[in-house]
Amino acid sequence: MDALSLPRVLKLLKKFYGRPAPAKITDPLEIILYENVAYLVDDERRDAAFAALKKKVGTKAPQILKASNAELLEICRMGGMAPEVRAQRIRQIAELAHWIFKDDLKSVLKKPLKEAMKELKKFPSIGDPGAEKILMLTRSYPVLSLESNGLRALLRLGFAEEKKSYSSSYRDAQNAIRDQLPEGYDDLIAAYQLLRQHGQELCK
Repeated sequence: MDALSLPRVLKLLKKFYGRPAPAKITDPLEIILYENVAYLVDDERRDAAFAALKKKVGTKAPQILKASNAELLEICRMGGMAPEVRAQRIRQIAELAHWIFKDDLKSVLKKPLKEAMKELKKFPSIGDPGAEKILMLTRSYPVLSLESNGLRALLRLGFAEEKKSYSSSYRDAQNAIRDQLPEGYDDLIAAYQLLRQHGQELCK
């Protein structure tokens, strides 16, 4: 059997789960809104809340700024707990995108990696993993983002040791796989999806 490596793990996961479907959301602002419209719910409920936002309000910053608090609250109630907090965050995201970034987040993606990360982390609930996810899904930088399920799977497979600090665990895992990343955005995104699915369905 081959030594445990990220390519080997991904090959086995792909054989077991199949090739993931392409990512549905690739616009940077929509990715941020998708992350914030729901909290601690399954993908189906998050998808439904985001679809409602897109249909009833829109996902452009000016559209969100024109929406009433009641409209945003109704949508965020579809996405789990603390809907009032998330409704405020949706408006805050729109304000940042419109007034600070001049409705042009795509220009941020063209900046040097560290600068782009710093700018994206100005948005609510976007830390290093979220910023890397945006850069990966928008095909701006060839980074492999790890969300909590994917990170847990890698830690349990022995790529790094779990630390008390989530950010330390995340960075150690990233350092461990840095030289083993798939080539090309399609394979990077598929790796993110496969690790996430494995963490959700089996490596719980």
